[in-house]
Amino acid sequence: MQKWLKNAIDYSGDWLEFQMCQTRQPGCVFAVFHKGRVVFERAYGYANANKGERLTPRHRFRVASHSKSFTAAAILKLCEVEKIRLDDPVGRHVDGLHAKVANVTLTQLLSHGAGLVRDGANGGQFIDERPFADKTQLLEALTKQPVITPDTRIKYSNHGFGLLGLVIESVTGEDYCSWIRKNIIIPSKLKETVPDGPLDHGIPMVHGHSAEFPLGRRVIIPGTNPTNALAPATGFISTASDLVQFFSSLDPDAKKSVISPASRRAMLHKQWLDPHFSSIFQYGLGVMMGNVEGWEWAGHGGAFQSGLSFTRLLPGRDICFSILTNAIDSPVRSWSDGILKILKTFSSNPLPNNFSHRWKGRWWSIWQAFDLIPFGNRVIVASPSQLDPFSDADEITVTSMDQGFISLAKALNSYGEEARLMSGKGTQVREVWLGGKRLVTERRLKAELKRKYCK
Repeated sequence: MQKWLKNAIDYSGDWLEFQMCQTRQPGCVFAVFHKGRVVFERAYGYANANKGERLTPRHRFRVASHSKSFTAAAILKLCEVEKIRLDDPVGRHVDGLHAKVANVTLTQLLSHGAGLVRDGANGGQFIDERPFADKTQLLEALTKQPVITPDTRIKYSNHGFGLLGLVIESVTGEDYCSWIRKNIIIPSKLKETVPDGPLDHGIPMVHGHSAEFPLGRRVIIPGTNPTNALAPATGFISTASDLVQFFSSLDPDAKKSVISPASRRAMLHKQWLDPHFSSIFQYGLGVMMGNVEGWEWAGHGGAFQSGLSFTRLLPGRDICFSILTNAIDSPVRSWSDGILKILKTFSSNPLPNNFSHRWKGRWWSIWQAFDLIPFGNRVIVASPSQLDPFSDADEITVTSMDQGFISLAKALNSYGEEARLMSGKGTQVREVWLGGKRLVTERRLKAELKRKYCK
């Protein structure tokens, strides 16, 4: 692994842990896949915060709409063996649909361009007020015409992917979960992934958590219920390491995959742009896509009542990362954007030199924490409390081992002033001065706060 990438991944893990503590999240797992293997995997916090059960990377999460990418790969796999075609009308394979639903194509379903209802007339399955629809109930909902005219805009539909599951069952003669396990999950060598819950006894499963408000505390949301006919849309249970392995295999440049390079290119071909999203959001065939400051990504997010998750592949860069959380209010999408910005920053800057590497570390004042991150003869003063830690960051130009000056700063900060490291006994840095601002270790700040304010 290149040194810049290792440094970027290590810092991403530290930043993510800070973000998790700051936002009082119960648990999170972060994994990174590079050059054919998982190169980073770490769990933070609790699988069950109420009982103090520590989270591990082996705990399974409900990864919800990540399921759509597995289902899309299955459809492409069946296209490769000429069981189906992407331009087939779905009514060719599934009976009992409204005539206008029967006429939509598999491509339209895979790209959310079919105009179908999102979750049926009652989406109570996502707030534990009703079970997820079975096959009969799903087909009943699909006897109604599309909500909007197909191919007019992207309209996300879990029912549309449930219908794709019925296509798989129709053309293979097998139950969806059985077929996808044998033909997608096992060949992808995923050992911690199943297409629906509940799990077998003895397999560790995280407990979901509500938001802190309005109760003022989190309550446990199990998230272990079966999703029945909606498993192709939202049923999958997995780990971060399995997800990065699978999504890495969707890169058209990947050396190993259960589907061909042509099928992978089809999945990542942009079908729709969402004009109402605050950042670039596009959709292919069962795959979300976007662009963060020039770095394109593909992957998927997941939202179940027990937690939120996001996996991002960086096509052509041989990097894939996944963040899984077990609370319904985690800022996981923003965290994913933040990690992309961290990766980009480290990739576009030089490695530390003999002087600047000594400045690396996290330092505190009463106001906030600062991460000093050296690049070449500069040190960026990053803010781990921000969703983009490098946004509007000050910079130090290092002139000697322990001396420098603030060479880039906002108007309200200390531009042009001295920066220095202060050592205690030996050579270990005891504190940092940025102009007239003194920064200390977390331990020292805690002690100072208690001494000054906890009398």
